[in-house]
Amino acid sequence: MLQTVNPFLVTGLLFFMSLVAGSLSEKIKVPALILFLGIGMLAGVDGPGGLNFSDAVAANNVGTFALAFILFSGGFQTKWSDIKPIVTQGVVLSTLGVFFTAVVMAIPIAMLPQFNYKDAFLLGAIISSTDAAAVFSILRTQKVGLQGALKPLLEFESGSNDPMAVFLTITAITWLSTPDVPVTELAVKFVIQMAAGGAMGYLMGRFSCWAIQRLRVANEALYPVWGISIVMATFGLTETVYGNGYLAVYICGIVMGGGDFLYKYSLQRFHEGFAWLMQIIMFLVLGLLVTPSEVIDVSVMSIGMLISCCLMFVARPVAVFICTVFSRFNWREKVFVSWTGLRGAVPIILATYPLTEGHPQAKYMFNVIFFVVLTSVMLQGKTLAELAKLLKIDAAVREARTWTLNFDITPASGTDETREVDLIPDAEVIGHEVKDLKFPDGVTILLINRGEKYMIPKGRTVLESDDTLLLFGDRAQLPIVERRLLRRAEKDS
Repeated sequence: MLQTVNPFLVTGLLFFMSLVAGSLSEKIKVPALILFLGIGMLAGVDGPGGLNFSDAVAANNVGTFALAFILFSGGFQTKWSDIKPIVTQGVVLSTLGVFFTAVVMAIPIAMLPQFNYKDAFLLGAIISSTDAAAVFSILRTQKVGLQGALKPLLEFESGSNDPMAVFLTITAITWLSTPDVPVTELAVKFVIQMAAGGAMGYLMGRFSCWAIQRLRVANEALYPVWGISIVMATFGLTETVYGNGYLAVYICGIVMGGGDFLYKYSLQRFHEGFAWLMQIIMFLVLGLLVTPSEVIDVSVMSIGMLISCCLMFVARPVAVFICTVFSRFNWREKVFVSWTGLRGAVPIILATYPLTEGHPQAKYMFNVIFFVVLTSVMLQGKTLAELAKLLKIDAAVREARTWTLNFDITPASGTDETREVDLIPDAEVIGHEVKDLKFPDGVTILLINRGEKYMIPKGRTVLESDDTLLLFGDRAQLPIVERRLLRRAEKDS
């Protein structure tokens, strides 16, 4: 029994098992979040671990804390240039799309004898947001990419639709506890939350870039502390002024991701690793909170499967097609966006809100939602790659390279930065020696990736088709050099 063992040893074992599970997920093509939840369930009261954890308030607090860092990291790694063309469509999906999903789901749920119409809306609100982290984890493990603007659209939607789901869930709980609350009051509260969240996120992002650049820390190892303080201060300050903290940290991350400041690369890598740690902790805690014997109850499974089918085949497609009616996406892309409405950690976290409020149906609803998340990830996740190929919207996946050198923005780097350039087969520079390229002063090729080899270029090094070059130099000159490297050779007439 784990509860009789030293807590440090228990925590270390759970983290180690999660690390191994994360590595196995790519081989067995099962999302890591499912394995993390499984480890938590095995360590729980019904599993061999025997840990008895039933504190919904603690689980809710852990989930809120973890989700703030996960959203910030997602925003930090999002390039504004990628999402700018689809930002309007993404905002519509992350707001109206979530609302339509909740409303459409509430209709069939209200017909079930277990729930009244208010409980039905609460359930619909809880399962209304998507989890693209699971989507792209699956697409990455199955080596499938997406054409056009689909990837940035899904990333932006998943990162920005959680605030809407949180608001709808809290609104539904308020509606249950205070039946006579005016609808206009809730609408005004929504506008204030979103406006304050967006404004605070932008301001804190700009302020953070300015502060890191000017208030230099003597020891660069302390810069991750900057990152942690930024997330916590942004979330806490936004909630203090009645804004939406989740939206604020996501926008703050996007703003910082597009800014320039000291040790930006190191801070991004830190937050990427910290976000993974938060995911592991969050899923382990949620797994511990679940009682597996209750989840596999016949009533829970039958209701859960019915809700899952309505969500996957009715509610999500209806919401997507309504919200994209005036978009440039074709019907194939809309079908794929509809099917990528995977549910993940957020619905499970939101399912703890009724538990903390003492709702009489809270435990049953939590088990149903947990089952819905599992079926959504397993059924949709297993078929995403095949659907992308069937709809002919898949694209080749560019493998991430691990360079043997890393460069960061430091006090001495000025405007210098690195950039990767993939040479195309018919590029004009193919077959030419490096010394003949005549780059601007200050721009150089640091490394060349050729197949599985990395080489430091010399003057007589000949560029070959499909080489990847790691350039270093002034950021104003790098785009000019990139265009020159990608210029196609003129064909003989």
